[in-house]
Amino acid sequence: MTEKKRHPFLRFLGRTLIVLLSTVLLLVAFLYGVMYLLCRGPSPTAREQFVLSTRETSAVGFLPRLYLSEEEIAAIAERPAPVLLEHTDPTLVTVQESAPTGGEPDAWGYTDEDGDGLILVNVHGESFVGYMLIVLDPSRVIMGCVPESFYYRGYTLAELVEHFGAVAGINGGGFDDPNGMGDGDAPESCVVFEGKPYLIGNGMGADFSGFDRDHILHVNIKSPEEIEALGIQYGTGYGPVLVVNGETADFSSLRSGLNPRTAIGQRSDGAVLMLVIEGRQPNSLGASYADEAEMMLKFGAVNATNLDGGSSSLMWYGGDYVNAAAFVVGIRPIPTSFLVLPEGVEK
Repeated sequence: MTEKKRHPFLRFLGRTLIVLLSTVLLLVAFLYGVMYLLCRGPSPTAREQFVLSTRETSAVGFLPRLYLSEEEIAAIAERPAPVLLEHTDPTLVTVQESAPTGGEPDAWGYTDEDGDGLILVNVHGESFVGYMLIVLDPSRVIMGCVPESFYYRGYTLAELVEHFGAVAGINGGGFDDPNGMGDGDAPESCVVFEGKPYLIGNGMGADFSGFDRDHILHVNIKSPEEIEALGIQYGTGYGPVLVVNGETADFSSLRSGLNPRTAIGQRSDGAVLMLVIEGRQPNSLGASYADEAEMMLKFGAVNATNLDGGSSSLMWYGGDYVNAAAFVVGIRPIPTSFLVLPEGVEK
């Protein structure tokens, strides 16, 4: 009795699965080898960058422990005591009542060519590419969040843009994100929305920043009492502070890896600077905190702070996401954002 032949489709399926499995195993082995070389190879700089970059990422923060002991990781990640920063001096910012029109460049050489009050500029550094959005009228900037949904659900940046009828925006502060699986509903710090503080019990985060009634950005806010005294209308915590009163923060205690980044800042004429850096891409590994600070200073920032980064780093403009995000399983919901309203909209 002869053996019954298998169906051609089953043979094809079996061969395909074998090829796929072999490819996956080869890829895993290659990645393991690359990470081993980074951690155990001859370059201390490569080892430091790998440890710092992965530790800033909720989903893959465990990777250094595959190759290094806790003591070795702690020695690399150890930071000196933080340097105390000055409080924001609001007199360094004078909000201009009108921006240059008719295609004329502003004092920093940037031109609002289409007259919508927004200027999108491509930026790049040694290890990254990204985008800077210049919002000429700071009164158009609000925090996009839905306080009644805290601890219930998060929203994608596109959903927050639609909810508030905004024309542009970036992600905001951090949120509880165990193993990179958080659903964006739980802010890590207190949040100020339309002048009202929420979740005060969560504390101020590493650095709390926000806009006051005069649309001036304050960084390095340390207490709920300061929030009230400064008249903060929209604010959240994350950090670190990048620029304060026109000077770069001291980064001796703020070493960082290369990752996708988001930051917000303000020029002396009141224009708001929204920065998003792409990362974990073949053409853009990401940026450090120092890279962000340098970019903010280049665009004239008087004050600036880092916001949540990684797979949350997104910018919306022109009806779609502008940057290539670093997510794997889809666009992540977030609890807070900074949005730009259309011109002339009453807040």
